[in-house]
Amino acid sequence: MKLSLKETAVLAIISALMFASKIIMQLLPNIHLLGALIVATTVVFRAKALFPIYTYVFLDGFVAGFATWWIPYLYIWTVLWAAAMLLPRNMPTKIKPIVYMIVSALHGFLFGILYAPIQALLFGLDFKGMIAWIIAGIPFDLTHGISNFFCGLLICPIILVLKNTHKYINKN
Repeated sequence: MKLSLKETAVLAIISALMFASKIIMQLLPNIHLLGALIVATTVVFRAKALFPIYTYVFLDGFVAGFATWWIPYLYIWTVLWAAAMLLPRNMPTKIKPIVYMIVSALHGFLFGILYAPIQALLFGLDFKGMIAWIIAGIPFDLTHGISNFFCGLLICPIILVLKNTHKYINKN
C-alpha cells in the first residue's frame, strides 16, 4: 500500500485530530471523537485509515506512557476499523448516518468487553474476575457508547470533507 506525499500529510492531520480530540475532551471520561474520526477515515481511505489509527495509538502511548492500559489499544481501535471496512460501500444515502452512528456506538458499548481479555491475562484474572472487571466498567461503557452515538452525527460531514480532500489530492 503506497501513500503519496499528499495522502501522508492528510493522514497525519487526521492522526493529530484524533489525538487532539482525545486530549481536549479528557475531562469527560470516554467522550471523544475517535469513533467518528475512525469510521469516517475508514469509509474514505479504507485500509490506509490504519496509518492515522496507529499513529494515534503510538502518540497516546508516548504522551501517557506505555503501560498495561495501552496494550489493548494495539487492537481495540482496529476492531472499529474492521467493522467500518465490512459495511457495504453502496448503502442507501438515507441510512448511512444511522448505520455509521450505530457501529460507532456499538464499539463504545463493547469497549470494556474488548479490553477485558488482555487485562485478565496481564493481571492474572480468572474468568469470574474478568467478568467482574467487565461489570465494574459498564457505567463507563454506557457513557462511551452513548457519546459515540451522538458524536457519530459528525461522521457524514467528516466523510464529505475527507472525500473532497481525497479528490483534490488525487487530482493535483
